[in-house]
Amino acid sequence: MSASTEGNARAAGYTPHPYVGGRTAALRALAAWRMRWPGAPRVIVLTGNPGSGRSRLLTGFLMMCDPEYRKQLPIDDLDPATVPPDLPAPAVPSAAGRTAAQVLWLLADHFELAAGRTEDVFAELAARDEPVTIVVPDVDQAGPVRAAEEATRVVREVLTPLAATETVQLLADVPRELATELAGALPASQVQVIDLDAPEWADPKGLVLHAETALDAGSGAPELPYTTDPAARRALAEALAARAAGSRLTVQLAVQSLLMQPEGFDPADASQLPTSVGEALDLHARRLGADPQTLRLMLAPLAFAEGDGLPVQLLGTLANAVAGRDMSQDLADGMLLAAPFIQPVEPSSEDDEDGTGEDAEAGAGAGAGRTLLRLMHPALAEEIRSGLPDVRDTQTRIAMALLEEVPQQDWAQADPYIRDHLAAHTLEAGLLPQLLTDPGLFAHADPVTLRAAIEAVPLEQLGAPARTYLRTAPLLTRSQASATLRAAFLESAFVEDGLAPYAEALHTRGFRLPWRTLWSVPLAGVRAVTTGSVAATGEDGTAVSRSVAALLVPEGTPGSRTLPDAADGAVAPQDGTGAADGTATGEDAGAVNGDGAAAAGGRTALLLHDLRAPEYVDADPSLVMQPSEEDRAAAPLGFSRGADYLRVWARADRRMVAALVSDSPVTDADLSPDGVLVVATERGVTARQILVAAPPAAPSVPAQRTGTTDADASHGLEGDHS
Repeated sequence: MSASTEGNARAAGYTPHPYVGGRTAALRALAAWRMRWPGAPRVIVLTGNPGSGRSRLLTGFLMMCDPEYRKQLPIDDLDPATVPPDLPAPAVPSAAGRTAAQVLWLLADHFELAAGRTEDVFAELAARDEPVTIVVPDVDQAGPVRAAEEATRVVREVLTPLAATETVQLLADVPRELATELAGALPASQVQVIDLDAPEWADPKGLVLHAETALDAGSGAPELPYTTDPAARRALAEALAARAAGSRLTVQLAVQSLLMQPEGFDPADASQLPTSVGEALDLHARRLGADPQTLRLMLAPLAFAEGDGLPVQLLGTLANAVAGRDMSQDLADGMLLAAPFIQPVEPSSEDDEDGTGEDAEAGAGAGAGRTLLRLMHPALAEEIRSGLPDVRDTQTRIAMALLEEVPQQDWAQADPYIRDHLAAHTLEAGLLPQLLTDPGLFAHADPVTLRAAIEAVPLEQLGAPARTYLRTAPLLTRSQASATLRAAFLESAFVEDGLAPYAEALHTRGFRLPWRTLWSVPLAGVRAVTTGSVAATGEDGTAVSRSVAALLVPEGTPGSRTLPDAADGAVAPQDGTGAADGTATGEDAGAVNGDGAAAAGGRTALLLHDLRAPEYVDADPSLVMQPSEEDRAAAPLGFSRGADYLRVWARADRRMVAALVSDSPVTDADLSPDGVLVVATERGVTARQILVAAPPAAPSVPAQRTGTTDADASHGLEGDHS
């Protein structure tokens, strides 16, 4: 298969693909791959220069692979060798804006895998009886943060293992610098690289057709001599294609430029036809009597924009920052100048869904009625960025300008773009570690984006708060928590890591948190907990009653007192109920008594901790008094739990007042009658005072997965994949 097949296809009278308009050689190779034709490779790596038309080709091919969409295409008129068989649609996990983990778990969801770890995904795919077909587009756009270079992780952590899985038939759209690495991981007989800029895959006639169609007045172009006269249109299309060096993007930008502003354009003057994306920008500016550098400065904020696009309200602020001068008049006069290179974007439905209640009210003013703008193509952004003298300095000025736009440094009032993407700008500026000191930003920022930015910084450069955030981020993304619940989870994490001032700061940031974390101890091996009281000696020598958490721990734990064997009939708490809560049943009911010791196996001991203060209590554990059944039944709160989550609810109306998701399995839990929740996990024990007056919205509580590591737990935009 080679470019010569283009001419053969046309000679045979076949209709070009209505969306692709050519690329017969590449479409034939893809169709042979899809039907598993003898000799066809199992893996195809599609690559080419930015703007070469990879996305268009892949989209056109997938149109024919979708059983419903192909009904809308003139399949019978196309070259039969370019039409894939009518099979179920392949899995298409787009990498655009997603992390490597998100792409992988999209696949796991699609194939309904029971995998608990990343390596399990590949193992389950390898064990399938029938091969699976996977198409991964837009790898060059992977990741929520540009500077984090997520495309490399997608290739190394997802595509390479998929390609090595014999039951996987893979087609991936990969940037050239990674295509060789991916193809080199496989035997030559199993992989084929289709480089759309290589002579054997080039499609000069298709490029002419692309330009001719765009110029056709019958397709919506304005009526001009070179859009209505077929001969003139064909001549201009051929001239455009000849100058563009195979770049469909260059042709597209040139056509948009002259159709939006035809004055001053002479189709006979080849010097007015661009040879590159950069020339398309500069020629357009000169034809309109503008300075090309001014046009580039106007577009520069969009060249640095993250996510779906830049809010139009911020365009002027950032243009001033990039240019180092007032650009307001240039922007006011220059919309026609910039129009061929900009497209408006519908705000994502996820843009301001951080929370409910107070979160929604706080974000309403910042996110309501926003219009987003972005450049027509990522290659435009690269061209504009490459023309700046110092990208890092430009990002610094952008970051400082964005920071100044946060009202009173209150992240609840900040534009969603600023709170979600400021970290990405400061990452490329080399300033991210300095930003990671405000717990309010930690709570309000999108955790998928913020985590991706922080993970791109060497760990030794991060301060303690940032390391705590990084440890907690998988829990934040997994639970899909609102900003308020993210603040609550972070508040506990700061206490666990000995950063009490940061935890306290979250109580002053306007959040109505569901709890206040009283203390946390990194005590491994806690088998059960219960709350109660014990007689102790006060500082003045008098007898006092202290509320305590009694922790059942292995014998020999420092500070603990050994319990007699359960077989001896001795139990520690005097009432012997052993129930963590009046509503818990079965294995969910914690026991700190003889039965619990026997179930745990071996000799055990009790360790007493003050219920409300970060200190242990030296007292006889046999004197611990647990709340009676009547006390528990009369308490205003009850709770229930699963393997790694708990819910606290008001007994009066069954209203949930707190929902806790743990990043490690819950060993046991108890709730005191006055609302102190003590939770033991494999990591340690933490006590939280439930604040009943502030019921939060609950996070999604996932189905349970065993053996999951932190690295596997964050699946971000797709929610939990436990």
